[in-house]
Amino acid sequence: MATFVLVHGAGHGGWAWTRLTPLLRAAGHEVHTPTLTGLGERAHLATGDLDMDTHVADLLGVLFFEDLRDVILVGHSYGGVVITAAAHRDPSRIARLVYLDAPLPQDGQRSIDLLAPEHQREQTPAHAPSPAERLARLGITDAADAEWVRARLRPQPPGTQLQPLRLGNAEAAALPRTLVFFDRTPANFPAALYRRRLDAAGAPAYLVLDEGHDAMLTAPGRVAELLLPLAEG
Repeated sequence: MATFVLVHGAGHGGWAWTRLTPLLRAAGHEVHTPTLTGLGERAHLATGDLDMDTHVADLLGVLFFEDLRDVILVGHSYGGVVITAAAHRDPSRIARLVYLDAPLPQDGQRSIDLLAPEHQREQTPAHAPSPAERLARLGITDAADAEWVRARLRPQPPGTQLQPLRLGNAEAAALPRTLVFFDRTPANFPAALYRRRLDAAGAPAYLVLDEGHDAMLTAPGRVAELLLPLAEG
């Protein structure tokens, strides 16, 4: 039996794993799906001083208080930033890091640095996407699914995107990593931008799934097929 801890992306919550979790548990594994402060059922806890340290503390708190060890830590999208920061804070309970359509951040970067070119980071978009457009970008096209997700998405706390990461832990840097990209993710999403940088470097060590950005909701069976072999090492 393996222990999976699944960390959701920006605007989401633990609810994002609702369809994937039963599949992992049916295979005999322990699964935890924490909701980061200020999102999901914890949206009422959002404050102006909430930052990346808060989300790292959320995650490490679950590992400690649930006494979880040899964890397969999975981060979706923004969750990939959180699992990286948490691993460099304390890697002792982590066996592997898995990035689901998520960029791998570098020391000193902020979450926002992964979202757009430098000259665009402080600009307000001329056209903010409508709820329908946002859901389409996530790969949510079914009408019932779209309404269910739309009702649960919440604004990402700004401070979580502005705090520079401090990634200097050699033990964390040596942890096994698995990168999975979803082929239908929009080209301007952080994961797609990072994937192009990997390709340009000539060493793209990653897996690809032909699904949209929220594949854990739209294709949970296919995501489970990717994760379950990791439980066997």
